[in-house]
Amino acid sequence: MGVLYGGNSSEREVSLESGAAVYRALINLGAHAELIDTAQDGAIEALTSKIDRAVIMLHGRGGEDGAIQGLLKTLGIPYSGSRVSACALAMDKWRSKLIFEGCDVPTPKFSLVQTAEELVMAMDDLGLPLVVKPSREGSTIGITKVTQRQDAKAAFDLARKFDATVIAEQFIEGDELTVAVLNGEPLPVVRIVAQNNNYDYQAKYHSEETRYFCPSGLDSNIDRNIQNVAMRAFEALGCSGWGRVDVMLDQAGGPWVLEVNTVPGMTAHSLVPMAALELGLTFEQLVLEILRGCDVA
Repeated sequence: MGVLYGGNSSEREVSLESGAAVYRALINLGAHAELIDTAQDGAIEALTSKIDRAVIMLHGRGGEDGAIQGLLKTLGIPYSGSRVSACALAMDKWRSKLIFEGCDVPTPKFSLVQTAEELVMAMDDLGLPLVVKPSREGSTIGITKVTQRQDAKAAFDLARKFDATVIAEQFIEGDELTVAVLNGEPLPVVRIVAQNNNYDYQAKYHSEETRYFCPSGLDSNIDRNIQNVAMRAFEALGCSGWGRVDVMLDQAGGPWVLEVNTVPGMTAHSLVPMAALELGLTFEQLVLEILRGCDVA
């Protein structure tokens, strides 16, 4: 089997870590595995001649947007995780949120903005602070929390560097949570406490000061409600296999879905392994469960 990692996205560094960790787990399990960096020469040849199924550990564009899934489908190679259309929808936050609204999945109010001037106008509807983000990026790349109008242009320009589609989103004050999904079941809720309440790229992957709570420490009824909302979001986009749903819990105890990740991180700081461990699943056992999701492409 092949572990696909690396790639050319802005999340390449994280993908290299995730892929290496999964590869080591497979070797520890006695499996024959190949590491394939899709950004390197010979990747297509390796796909067509060396593997009979693929574990996708590509984060961001090219890995979570349906592109590699479409290639594997064309080649007839079974692969882990969600299918082509679900990946494409989940990667696009704007279209995801349109679907969430149509399926009554609670998600923060949002607006598509095409200029910095439109962003300023959106502030009247969404209020301040608000969050400005590129529609098709992950790992909080290109995201700005805007607290004053004069910061609109800088926030818009940063998001636009990463995607032509930019959205402004209502800021939800409260707890940051995540729910992993594994083969049709939600895993325990993870609560995240970042320094200065800023769970950015540094806090996610490098900071030793970010704290994680699993069990979450919340009331069990609130946990169950969060899991139910997360599953509704996951299913609304047609996702399957495994993934992770990011949620904010407001100060009244209401959950708000931010996004669905179809290829979450599997690094030392990652949240899916943490939630799986709470259920007694080792990293190797988690990888086996992800492999269970490999279906005919």
